[in-house]
Amino acid sequence: MIKSKILGVAGLTMLILLSGCSANQITGENSVVESHGQSVQNNMLVKSEQNKEMAMKMMINNLEVPVSWEQNPSTENLKKLLPLTIKMSMYGGFEQVGSIGHSLIRNDTPTTTQYGDIVLYSGDKIVIFYGSNSWAYTRLGHINLSQQEMTDLLSHGDVTIKITE
Repeated sequence: MIKSKILGVAGLTMLILLSGCSANQITGENSVVESHGQSVQNNMLVKSEQNKEMAMKMMINNLEVPVSWEQNPSTENLKKLLPLTIKMSMYGGFEQVGSIGHSLIRNDTPTTTQYGDIVLYSGDKIVIFYGSNSWAYTRLGHINLSQQEMTDLLSHGDVTIKITE
């Protein structure tokens, strides 16, 4: 009886592990997958069709950063303004803020941000976080870097971002 339960649990575990191997699967950000005793950190995987729709690149001080863009009217609006160069200013010890120069469609909702989040503030400012804050924002995307990498990139003075197709 105990042997059959162990085999059942082992079989179920194997089925769950194998079902996570789909090529088109979308996984959560920074998920950890155990493979032969090694941990492999995966950044957000997005279907190739979605990448084509929101194919925008971001550079911070001439360093390209990996971004997962939201699929919403605000990012579609932003894409129509490309290429954009925005001078950002440090604010509050946890974010960089810069004027887009145009108002975008917005859908502000109460949000608690985390490092890497890219949001629209007041319809005409882009904010990139290396810390956390709670306010009403419209989500634009997320930079897929570690908290330490975001802090190193954004906490040492004003930066310039470039967003291109």
